Amino acid sequence: MNRLRKVLRGGFLWLERGLGAVFPPAWNPLYHLGPLGFFCYWIVAVSGIYVFIFFDTGTTEAYESLDYMTHDQWYLAGVMRSLHRYASDAMVLFMLVHLVREFSLDRYRGSRWFIWVTGVPILWMVFASGVTGYWLVWDKLAQYVAIATTEWFDALPIFGEPIARNFLSPQSLDDRFFSLLIFIHIAVPLLLLLVLFIHLQRLSRPRINPARGLAAGSFAMLLVLSIVKPATSQGGPADLTTVAAVVDLDWFYLGLYPLLDVWSSGTVWGVAGVLTFMLSALPWMPPMRRPPAAAVDLDNCNGCRRCVDDCPFAAVTMQPRSDGKPFTHEAVVDPALCVSCGICAGACPTSTPFRRATALVPGIDLPHLPLRVLRDRVEAAAAGLAGDGRILLFGCGHGVAAKAADRPGVAAIELPCLALLPPSFIDYVLSRRLADGVFLGGCAEEQCYNRLGVRWMQERLAGARDPRLRARVPRERIAALWATPLDRRRLDRELAAFAARLRDAGRLAAAAVPERALEPSDG
Repeated sequence: MNRLRKVLRGGFLWLERGLGAVFPPAWNPLYHLGPLGFFCYWIVAVSGIYVFIFFDTGTTEAYESLDYMTHDQWYLAGVMRSLHRYASDAMVLFMLVHLVREFSLDRYRGSRWFIWVTGVPILWMVFASGVTGYWLVWDKLAQYVAIATTEWFDALPIFGEPIARNFLSPQSLDDRFFSLLIFIHIAVPLLLLLVLFIHLQRLSRPRINPARGLAAGSFAMLLVLSIVKPATSQGGPADLTTVAAVVDLDWFYLGLYPLLDVWSSGTVWGVAGVLTFMLSALPWMPPMRRPPAAAVDLDNCNGCRRCVDDCPFAAVTMQPRSDGKPFTHEAVVDPALCVSCGICAGACPTSTPFRRATALVPGIDLPHLPLRVLRDRVEAAAAGLAGDGRILLFGCGHGVAAKAADRPGVAAIELPCLALLPPSFIDYVLSRRLADGVFLGGCAEEQCYNRLGVRWMQERLAGARDPRLRARVPRERIAALWATPLDRRRLDRELAAFAARLRDAGRLAAAAVPERALEPSDG
């Protein structure tokens, strides 16, 4: 499993790099697959409402109404029908790529199992929505899909009479069938919206909408495709007196239907059930070995809410005070939701390495990497630095890995997330002259493994979010790189350039000392 994830991750990294050469991070499609899927959902919903205005529910009227949209009002209703089709296909594409990518990133196990498992019924619901949509067209393709689907469902012993009997002859099918079908076609997407809401419940600040530029570009491509290659009905209206022998399948929704022609219905149900079970059980095959969840120390917690506001997975909540101290609330961590990223510890105002009078125990901390241990590691790493241009590198293990910076004059400390590092640590390193500069190596922008770590760290450095980097800290002695593990050469170049700047600044500072010393006598 690890080998498969590694291969897939490598492929995605190269694709992301290629797209990154064309698009800025906010527009890179692979960074926003979930929001793009949501965006396509809304296009499908709006275009579907418009198409429904012209659609007639009847055995002959259904095909005729769609034929009218395609040929008579092609400039609007026809375009909306095509948008409905292509946005549906795009939604499936984004959904499947999103699923594979999350698997490659190992973001489906541990505390993230709920998001993965609730995504499995979404697959079936999208599939059901698309299949019922093809039935409504009632052309030769719809005839093939209807007969194949009902014969497949007849293999289940839950129906009193075979459903496929409704398609034995034109007389066995009436208009009520289309009324039921359109009800299903509308009800399933509405239920899908509810499941999507549940799917995102364990995320704080879920990203639902893509950037405006990405949304506009995606819509423009779908619109152009709808105009250049409009969606049309296939082979004329359905005719139950004949067999639909040749059809052009939509492989996004109907790609598995050829199996129904090769295998028995029971075999296809068995394969579908096994695949669904395996997909649902994947988070425990094998289960992730999780580090301990973040722990709260009430003696140092005043209920300020910063950890709650910064947690990407809604694992920290505020509850009424339980220890009698003069504060209204206290932070409480749900171990089932915590991914042990440490972002909450980096947000705590008591997480400062300058504390010496009392033990360095912040209000919230990681048991496997407490702030006091991190301070000790920082001091030990800095003690091994020598010469000019000494750099202390803090690197996220999911981005430009800290271990990739094995070079003279650089001491690297790897963190589960860069936002675990309170800005006061940067102040501590530079004010105590533990190093000449601090280099921050994090995940690529818009692609933080822990969702919000890069964003929070950037805002803390810019003074836009608490805890802020103090104004006294010289910004020229801080450098940052937000990149993927493929960018090791870029990391080396950035480190070399940063070290050169630090050495030049050191020489200028040294040269300025005697000049200042001569100023009184010159006067």
